[in-house]
Amino acid sequence: MIKKTQFLMIGIVILSLIASSTTFSRAFVETHNKKYLNNLSAGLPAYGIVAHRIGTISLSLNNNGSFGKGFQEGNGRDYFTGQSVPSCEYPISSNIDYLFAGAFWIGAVVGRDTLVSTAADGWSLDYQEFVPDEYPFGAIQKRSTLFPEIDSLFDGAVSEEDYLMVYRDTGTVGIANDIISGRPHTPLNIEVTQRTFAWSYDYADDFVLFDYEIRNIGIKRLEKVYMGIYVDGDVGSTSGDVPNVYLDDISGFIETFPSKFRNCDYIDTVNIAWLADNDGDPVGSDFGENSCRAVTGTRIIRTPAKELEVSYNWWISGDNDFGPRERDFVGKLKEKLRDLGTGFLGTPEGDANKYYFMRNREFDYDQHRIGTIGSNDPLWLEPDPQLAAAWARGLDTRYLLSFGPFTIDPGERLPVSFAYVAGDNFHQDPHNLDNLPDNPDIFYKNLNFKELATNASWAARVYDNPGVDTDDDGNFGKFRVCCNDSTITYDTLSTDPLEIDTTVIFVEGDCDTLFYEGDGIPDFKGASPPPAPSFTLTPDVGSIHVRFNGLRSETTRDVFSRIIDFEGYRVYYSRDERESSFSMYASYDLENYNKFIWDESKFPDPGYILIDKPFTLDTLICLYGDSCNSGSFSPDFYPRSNPFEFGDSTFYFEPQDFNASTFGVNTPIRKIYPDQPYPSSLIPDSAQVDELTEDGFLKYFEYETTIENLLPTVPYYVNVTAFDFGSRSPESQLSALETSKSLNAKAAYANSRADKNVSANKKVYTYPNPYRYDGNYKEDGYERKPTEQLSSARDRIRAIHFANLPPKCTIKIFSLDGDLVREIIHDSDPLSPTSGEEKWDLITRNTQLTVSGLYYWSVEGDGFKTQIGKLVIIM
Repeated sequence: MIKKTQFLMIGIVILSLIASSTTFSRAFVETHNKKYLNNLSAGLPAYGIVAHRIGTISLSLNNNGSFGKGFQEGNGRDYFTGQSVPSCEYPISSNIDYLFAGAFWIGAVVGRDTLVSTAADGWSLDYQEFVPDEYPFGAIQKRSTLFPEIDSLFDGAVSEEDYLMVYRDTGTVGIANDIISGRPHTPLNIEVTQRTFAWSYDYADDFVLFDYEIRNIGIKRLEKVYMGIYVDGDVGSTSGDVPNVYLDDISGFIETFPSKFRNCDYIDTVNIAWLADNDGDPVGSDFGENSCRAVTGTRIIRTPAKELEVSYNWWISGDNDFGPRERDFVGKLKEKLRDLGTGFLGTPEGDANKYYFMRNREFDYDQHRIGTIGSNDPLWLEPDPQLAAAWARGLDTRYLLSFGPFTIDPGERLPVSFAYVAGDNFHQDPHNLDNLPDNPDIFYKNLNFKELATNASWAARVYDNPGVDTDDDGNFGKFRVCCNDSTITYDTLSTDPLEIDTTVIFVEGDCDTLFYEGDGIPDFKGASPPPAPSFTLTPDVGSIHVRFNGLRSETTRDVFSRIIDFEGYRVYYSRDERESSFSMYASYDLENYNKFIWDESKFPDPGYILIDKPFTLDTLICLYGDSCNSGSFSPDFYPRSNPFEFGDSTFYFEPQDFNASTFGVNTPIRKIYPDQPYPSSLIPDSAQVDELTEDGFLKYFEYETTIENLLPTVPYYVNVTAFDFGSRSPESQLSALETSKSLNAKAAYANSRADKNVSANKKVYTYPNPYRYDGNYKEDGYERKPTEQLSSARDRIRAIHFANLPPKCTIKIFSLDGDLVREIIHDSDPLSPTSGEEKWDLITRNTQLTVSGLYYWSVEGDGFKTQIGKLVIIM
C-alpha cells in the first residue's frame, strides 16, 4: 500500500516543475513544529494551542487560524493546563480522531489584485499566513460561566468553556511565494478575533460554536470577499495498529433532513458539509472499540448578509489528485473550465485557484456517487473510469465550505459564525462498503445522518434562540403552524354546491406554533440547568457534613423558556474524580406531576402527549378537586393504567422525578431553618437582619445533610447539583437537565478537621503502616486513583498519609541513624475539609526513592504537643 508520505512526494516532483516551493509530509510537520517549543519570549508570536474538553467532542484550537493539531505551532501542550491535546476526539477519551486539521481561508479583490490568506494549505508549512501578536498581547484568553466567583474567568463568559484569540495576516517573513504565480505573499491586512464556545449539556455537547469578527485593518477596501472553512479529516483510531487512516475518508453535503414535532412532519434545513471514514473501520463482521462510526461536519450559521453564494468543494490530494469539476459553460457561473496549472483537477494551489474555488458556487456531488458520473453527464466532467472506484471508496479527502461575496471597508468589522458538529452512529452496517462503487444509493441509505442533523439544528438554536426577541423589536423569528388534520374544517361561503369558495377554520387548541429560527440577533445561549448551589464540607470521624445554599438555584430563569424551572438538588460522592464514579447519596425535588393528555389524532397511532410544565399538587387540587383547600384530589390515583376523565379530556399523571419532598423523611436532606419564611428580598444586602445567617446568606435557602459510614483514611469527592424539570416548549422538547456531578466537586477526608485536632490534642497516626511496595494501595484509595486526564507517569504516585494533624506544623522523617530523610511543611486553612491530612510521596530530600527500613517521624506545631512515631517501609 502506498503511504501518504510516498504519494505526497510524487505530487512534490510534479509541482516543482511549475514553481519553486517546498511541501512536506505530515510526519515532517510534527517534527518541524517542535522548533517552537519555547516561543513565548518577547518579540515572538505568542503561539498557543488549547482544547475544548467539556463536552462529548474534544477539539483543539490554535491561535493561527487553524483547529485540530495538524498545523499547530508551539510545543503541542494545552496553553492553560500543560496537558497533551487531542485533535478532534469523539467521543472524548475514546482515542478515535476525526480531524487532521481545519483552517480559515479568506480571499478578496483589492484594486486589481486577487489575494487570499489562509491559516493552512494542505501539508505545506510555508503557507500558514495568520500569526498572533507577541506575548503577552497575543495570548489566548479563557472564560467560563461555571465560576461566577472568579471575575477573570466569569466576566464576559458565554458558555461553560470559552476561548478567545486574535490573529492577523499581516506577516510576510517565512511565507513562501505563491506556488503558481511566484508572487510573494501579499496580506489582505485583516485581523480576526475568534471566539469559540462549548457546553456539557446533552443537547449541546456534540458541537463547538465558532464566532469570528473580521476587521479590515488596512487602508484599502476589500471587495468581493469570500470566506471558507477548509477541513482535512484523516479519520481513525489513535490506539492500536490502524495504518494509513487518512486513505479512506469520504465527504458529502446534506442540505435538508426530515424532522418531526408532535404530529408535524417538516423538512429541516441543516446545510452541513460532512466527512467520515468510509466504513467505520469494522473489526471482522462487527464494529469494535476502535471503530470510528461517527461523522463530523461544518454548518455555517451566521454571515454578514442574508443572501449569499455558498460553495461546497471536495478534493483528494496526493497521488491521483482529483476533485469534481463542472464542464465548460454550465453550472451557475457558466464559465470555461479552469485550468489549475498543476495537471490535476483537485487541489487548488495558489491564490487565484483558491479564490476561484471559494467563489465557484459549485455544490459537488457526494464522493460515494462518483461512479454515477458518466461521459454523458450534462454538468460534471467524467472521472477517470479506472480510478473512479478507488475515489468512491474513499481516499485522502478534504473539503472547503465557502460563502460570499462581501465588501469590507477600512476599519469595518464583519461577523461570521459556524458550528463544528459531530454525530454518532453514522455507520450502521459493517459491510456497507461492499456496495461501492456499484450501489451508491444503497450505501447512502445505510448511513445514519439523524444525530449529525439533530446536533447541527441545536447548534443553530443555541446561536440564535428560536422564539426569543433578543433586541425587543417585536420579532420572535420564523415559525410554522402545525395542525392536526382533524382540526381543520371548511366553512362554505355559498349554499350553491358548485361554489368552492371556502374559508379554513383552525380549531383552537389543536394547532402548535413551532419557532424554528430566531430573530437574527445572536444569543449564544442554550437551555441550562439551574446554577449549582454553593456548598461547604465539614468532616468528622466517619462522616462528612454537607451544607449548601440554593438562592441562585431556585431563582434563576432558564434562558430558553424564560421561566424558573428549578426542580431539586442531588448530593453525590465518589472515591475519585471521574464523572462515572459518582454515586447519589441524597435527592430532594419539588412535589409536582406531569399531565399526559390523550390525543386522538396523533399520527400514526393515537396516544398520550405531554404539553405543559409540571403541576404542583396544590394546583391540581384547585383544578380538579372540590375546592382548593379540600384535599379531595390526588394525582397518584390516576396513573396510565387508570386515566382521569374530565369533561371531554382524558389524561393521567406521573410524578416529576421522585417527589422526595419531605425534608428528613423521604430525603435525608433537611432545611436548616425549617420555619424561616420566604425572604423579603432576594438580595442579601437588602434583606432583614433576622433573614440572614452569620455569614450573610439567606436562611430560607440553607440546606444540610450528612454522609455517614465513611472510611476516615481515604479521600471522598463530594458535589451538590441542581436540576430542572426540562423545557416543554415546542422549540426544545428537552428532558430534565442537571449540573455536572464532577465539575467543582470538593475533596474531604471523613476525619476530624485540623482546628478540632488542636483543641482535642488528637494522636497523629500514619497509614498504610507498614507500607509495602506490592500493596494494592491505589485500588484501595490510599494513593491517587487514575482519572481520564492523568498520564501513566502520574498514575504511580506513592503516598504515606499523616492524619489528625494541626493546621500548621512541620513533619520530619528520620532514619534509624537519626539522619533527616524528609521535611514537610504542612500549612492549611483550619476550616478546609482536608486540613488534617498530609501525604509523603516516599521521596527523600535528595529526590531519591526511599529504601526499605524502619523510620521515625515527628510532628511539631505551635499550640500542639510534639508527637513522635515510627513507620516501616518494605520495598
